[in-house]
Amino acid sequence: MAAVEARTEAPPAAPSRAASPRWSGMALMLGSGLSNQVGASVAALAFPVLGPLGVVAVRQWVAAVVLLGAGRPKPRTFTAAQWRPVLGLAVVFATMNLALYAAIDRIGLGLAVTLEFLGPLAVALAGSRRRTDLACALAAAGAVALLARPRPSTDYLGIGLALLAAVCWGCYILLNRTVGARLPGLQGSAAAAAVSGLLYVPAGVAVLWLHRPTPVVLLCALTAGVLSSAVPFLSDLLALRRIPARFFGIFMSVNPVFAALIGMAVLGQYLDAASWLAVAVIVTANAVAVGTAGDGARGIPKSRAGSGG
Repeated sequence: MAAVEARTEAPPAAPSRAASPRWSGMALMLGSGLSNQVGASVAALAFPVLGPLGVVAVRQWVAAVVLLGAGRPKPRTFTAAQWRPVLGLAVVFATMNLALYAAIDRIGLGLAVTLEFLGPLAVALAGSRRRTDLACALAAAGAVALLARPRPSTDYLGIGLALLAAVCWGCYILLNRTVGARLPGLQGSAAAAAVSGLLYVPAGVAVLWLHRPTPVVLLCALTAGVLSSAVPFLSDLLALRRIPARFFGIFMSVNPVFAALIGMAVLGQYLDAASWLAVAVIVTANAVAVGTAGDGARGIPKSRAGSGG
């Protein structure tokens, strides 16, 4: 009888033990998303002095330091087959963040991050024949058309830069898979971040020399690097140990909402009703595509230290 009572009383305790890691994982994801977007908004405060190029250079250097410390790569041992995707990833790192920050400078944080999220959405939908995914693709396309509708204030270059960032994020996901398959741990991502940081040395030094930043401006750039690289990277690693990758991908989808709200609160960038509708459609399409995908959640990157969004 005691054994029966023990068996009947044991199950309720299990959910509480499982719930604790999940709640902590959700808290980490919330912190990661908010940190990433607050970092981007702080970066925008430094644009008038350093421009997107100078701020991105500082951010890439911070990302390189963070990933080198975490990954501890051994580049002398890399083969040519390993170096090729690493170098490709480095170019994607460099291009993606510059395109995103230049887009933020032109069209605002909320719209730029929303359009950038079309990258992982496209990877999640690629090759799928499910009706659900087709509906997600059509909905996202309609949302982009709504965001890019002709208006006197429409900045097509800014929209194009955000879409370039989206293409880069899609390439980042695909290259990251290859790098992860060919190199152990975080060595490949760390080496790519280091190369990307080196690519920005000439331009970054030139910008810092020609546009001598005040301590406040330099602090904004460094803070952006920490909040958008170091904090999300560490938070995401810890979160993925506590929650399924699919749930992680669904939660990531709310980042455009965070970006729009933080852009409004910090930068005074307000979206009209139609733009909010487009943001909601893209967020929903991304969440549905990832949430209904098979195990492994196609298109969910393991590290976003190099990502702008």
